[in-house]
Amino acid sequence: MQVARFVHGELPAYGIVDGDELVVLRSDPLFDSWDTTGERVRLDDVRLLSPVIPRSKVVGIGRNYAAHAAEMGNDLPVEPLVFLKPNTSVIGPDDPIVLPPYSQEVHHEAELAVVISRMCKFVPAERAADVIFGYTVGNDVSARDVQRSDSQWTRAKGFDTACPIGPWIETDLDVSDLAVRAWVDGELRQDGRTSDLIFPVAELIEYVSGIFTLLPGDVILTGTPAGVGPIDVGQRVEVEVEGIGRFGNPVVRR
Repeated sequence: MQVARFVHGELPAYGIVDGDELVVLRSDPLFDSWDTTGERVRLDDVRLLSPVIPRSKVVGIGRNYAAHAAEMGNDLPVEPLVFLKPNTSVIGPDDPIVLPPYSQEVHHEAELAVVISRMCKFVPAERAADVIFGYTVGNDVSARDVQRSDSQWTRAKGFDTACPIGPWIETDLDVSDLAVRAWVDGELRQDGRTSDLIFPVAELIEYVSGIFTLLPGDVILTGTPAGVGPIDVGQRVEVEVEGIGRFGNPVVRR
């Protein structure tokens, strides 16, 4: 089942994707129920929003594909490399990625993203599925020059608009071997598979929930495959995970 967050009129709403239509829900199913209003709207008539705005945090995982670690000149991590992105970095489909004034080298990073369903702590890997609401597509936009110069990654990965998420949440999906891709102006830049994750989803949930409590709506970005590269003003970046969907964002600078 695919769950979208959208605007049709004045206020954000939620709906179940049914072909080229949305079955409108009464409220956010992550926090309430799956009851519908009985209304249907066409996907072409709405503006899709980020399918979730984390109440708490976005958890990023660095260097989780061997080929990406190699292209960046890094050794493979012996345990997951964790960083945080604030929820103010989250945007949705077609919202502009605004390049930060302190960076001249910003990269795209297509990723599988996991949406947490409930408050949890110390989740064993074998029970990870119990706390997953679904999966979506993320773009861990990164100021690469700042990432190299700073000892911490907050400025590099936490700026406003640095976390596009979309187009919706897929609640029923085997994510063990899916394509993860990115395009810039239609040119394929990234083309990896989740089967190449160094630390798969269940292990990431066990590790991350051992650090801090996860809350409903928290998002875990699972890492990006090789092929990351620069984006610039006037370009359009699109990211996709097989079985979920594809969306894009224009790039601007204020």
